[in-house]
Amino acid sequence: MAQNTEYAIETISLTKAFKDWWGRTKVLAVDDLELKIKHNEVYGLLGPNGSGKSTTIKMLLSLLKPTKGVSFVLGGRSDDPKISSRIGFLPEESYLYKYLSARETLKFYGDLFGLPSKVLNMRIDSLLDMVGLASVANRPVGTFSKGMARRIGLAQALINDPDLLILDEPTSGLDPIGTRQIKDLIVSLAKRGKTILMCSHLLADVEDVCDRIGILYGGKMQTEGYVSDLLRRNDEQQITTSPLSEEAISKIKEIVQKEKASMSIGSPMDSLENLFMRIVKEAQMRNQETSGAVSTTNIGDFLSDDSSQDVLDKLVSADIKPIQEDSSPSEVEKVEPLETPDNSLLNQLSSKSVSVESTEAVTEPIEKEDAQEASSATDEVNTDLLKNLMKGPDAPEGESKELDNG
Repeated sequence: MAQNTEYAIETISLTKAFKDWWGRTKVLAVDDLELKIKHNEVYGLLGPNGSGKSTTIKMLLSLLKPTKGVSFVLGGRSDDPKISSRIGFLPEESYLYKYLSARETLKFYGDLFGLPSKVLNMRIDSLLDMVGLASVANRPVGTFSKGMARRIGLAQALINDPDLLILDEPTSGLDPIGTRQIKDLIVSLAKRGKTILMCSHLLADVEDVCDRIGILYGGKMQTEGYVSDLLRRNDEQQITTSPLSEEAISKIKEIVQKEKASMSIGSPMDSLENLFMRIVKEAQMRNQETSGAVSTTNIGDFLSDDSSQDVLDKLVSADIKPIQEDSSPSEVEKVEPLETPDNSLLNQLSSKSVSVESTEAVTEPIEKEDAQEASSATDEVNTDLLKNLMKGPDAPEGESKELDNG
């Protein structure tokens, strides 16, 4: 089947049936799903427990093989390494090595993508600051709370600067500060050209960040569309004004009554989230100390949009070029040669030195007298130099240790 690059994610008749030992369908988790997610879109996949959300994600990532149908991710199959390297995934449960620190965790995942050291170190610092964990970068993740584990999980999902980000319950376990931070981050990433598929049971979070949503039930898509269109109540109208006088309100009531419509007048209510964030922001402005994670709006520079050059190309384009045989000294880092051993001392210690005229092995037999002469010549030692070498560290000049002739 031809690949379609028009959509970041496309499924065609995607179906997954879990069967029993006899091959009979026991659970139809996903039933004939047709899903189309555009590039640079935040899409919310919703549904109650058991509706097929996680199964759909696993098939998109090639972690499960579909019973029927096909799915395309970024114009190809996600089991292709070229495609999978462009995907970031945050699972519902963060599976982290509890003895590794936050920094070591990000380095581990960065090494899996083969990132160069300079790029990886820069991204680690940027991501730790972005998710508010820079102050606990060297703490083992096994000591983290669930909310802090979600933060480091999100950082590992972004370590490869993905084009597609799949988030399964990204705000689970987070405090209101972390929840707001993650939502702001998702919006910022979408503005920078990322495509985001998000699953969450917190409908208010989905409403705040998603462009379109789809609601699954029983493995089937029940409804799909833009959030604004699905939430709009066309049978009512709303008018918001600044404070009005009693006279103006009375006139409005008369007009509404003539139209035979009902109305209610009251002051608008702020959301509890906005109130919470406002109180926390005021505390932070007073520089009040805290031992928990901090809120930040810093987005890593490497999470660039489509209109700007990828920082990876900037940093490593000149560093990872293969070394050519005719490379000039300015292009190839020079390696200092090892110092040539000084043979003068050896020559002074021995009255004769042996030189090799050729590389060919000498196989001629050595006469007994010649061997004795060679041995005698080798034993002629320059005793003056040897005495100087064996002087004690504090011995005055002219004094030396006596040689033990035994």
